Amino acid sequence: MSALVEMRGITKIYPNGVLANDRVDFSVESGEIHALVGENGAGKSTLMKLLYGMEALTEGQVFLRGNPVTIRSPLNAISLGIGMVHQSFMLIPSFTIAQNIVLGDEPHSRGFVDEQEALEITQQLAKHYGLEVDAEARVDSVPVGMRQRVEILKALRRGAEVLILDEPTAVLTPQEIKDLFIAIRQLTQEGKTVIFITHKLREVKEVSDRVTVMRQSRVIGTLRTADASEEQIARMMVGREVFMVVDKPPVDRGEVVLEVDDLTYVSEAGNAKLRGVSLKVHSGEILGVAGVEGNGQTELVEVITGLQSASGGSVSVDSKDITNCDTRTVREAGVAHIPEDRMKNGVGISSTLAENLIVDRYYTQPFTKRGTLDRKVIRENGRALIERFSILAPSPEVPMSALSGGNIQKVVVARELSAKPRLLIAAQPTRGIDVGSTEFVHEQLVGERQEGAAILLVSADLAEVMSLSDRIVVMYNGEIVGVFPEASEATEEDLGLYMLGLKRQTAEEMEAYL
Repeated sequence: MSALVEMRGITKIYPNGVLANDRVDFSVESGEIHALVGENGAGKSTLMKLLYGMEALTEGQVFLRGNPVTIRSPLNAISLGIGMVHQSFMLIPSFTIAQNIVLGDEPHSRGFVDEQEALEITQQLAKHYGLEVDAEARVDSVPVGMRQRVEILKALRRGAEVLILDEPTAVLTPQEIKDLFIAIRQLTQEGKTVIFITHKLREVKEVSDRVTVMRQSRVIGTLRTADASEEQIARMMVGREVFMVVDKPPVDRGEVVLEVDDLTYVSEAGNAKLRGVSLKVHSGEILGVAGVEGNGQTELVEVITGLQSASGGSVSVDSKDITNCDTRTVREAGVAHIPEDRMKNGVGISSTLAENLIVDRYYTQPFTKRGTLDRKVIRENGRALIERFSILAPSPEVPMSALSGGNIQKVVVARELSAKPRLLIAAQPTRGIDVGSTEFVHEQLVGERQEGAAILLVSADLAEVMSLSDRIVVMYNGEIVGVFPEASEATEEDLGLYMLGLKRQTAEEMEAYL
């Protein structure tokens, strides 16, 4: 193999003075699968944005096949054979898969888009690369795993020889991950080169040929994956020993805190998203909810927390009915919520760190006195929580937009846990954050459990659900289809069958454990 891409002496300084990349050297060999890892804020995403032309270099040079190139835009990158699949898919939901794949380069016949040829192009691409899709289906009607395959096919259709994948497995089931890795290996056999950004070290070991580790804007080292352990890679990322196994004392289950009874929810479009969901969460336990995204988990969380109104059924906390109450009433009942989309529902990105930490309690003492915000107390609270939750920020007055994803998540966790909740709803609590921040969040969740809080954990990361939960329920098509009373006895393979709707327990089997 020879060097296909070289990035030499790459420096990126943003206008606000933030040094994102500091004299970075990075190279990728032709036909390899190269993992790029590092803590949030380490500079890996910026480095790939520079390669894809989404950002402009401050200093340094990019070489492609030994020749210097200047990449000024994504269109420029695509013309050079560099494609990127973002974590947030860039597809048009109302278009078919075929329409998305040919978008911008549509085949024409007699002055009109040739829809039949678009279908044939899509089907041939899918067959050639082993990426199965339904060419005629609308994007908003297909599973997330298929949407990702559409993004990959779209890049390949545009001639990508180097494919950058940003957190490609974040929302996939174990089977979908396995299928993706088979497809990635096939791509390299076809002569393609794959760079993937990830936080999941097990996947680094499973699929990559080499791994480059970044920390604090610099490259720490590049290793042959076969020669490195997960622990070694984690240590390089964080700069200290990282414990890869969750230390969780035996469960001490108390009284029922959350009771959901026959809960239903029908969307404005008339789609039944929850179909008679019933469950209980006790004080001192973590109940994990597993499932492929889009099977009702989001709606379950939003109905419990007051973000959506139930169509039927009830929700109670400590025997108090909070069905269809507003979010303030729900929070005052002792419910805290780590939302799955921290940018949409978790923080005000233009507000300060200190303001975000009291956004749910600004109207209470000591933050408000005689109807006026006490800025000094708000700042002091910010400093205390920055220290307690190890948030990397220069001051409480820094805007949230200046923080990395992992530190934004820590702000959300700090706010929710400092409320001393009776019930904590943790939805995708570690999505998109690094191994060090993940370790921290896991420790906090287990700590809350030990303090007697009831925790409902919803995560697309099956390993996370299995390691943190005391009991597990599986959702499919808006229903609970399986209950595992001892999380330690569940296997990924068995859970995966329930998640895909291939297995289902009887109502009598589930009722005994719910």
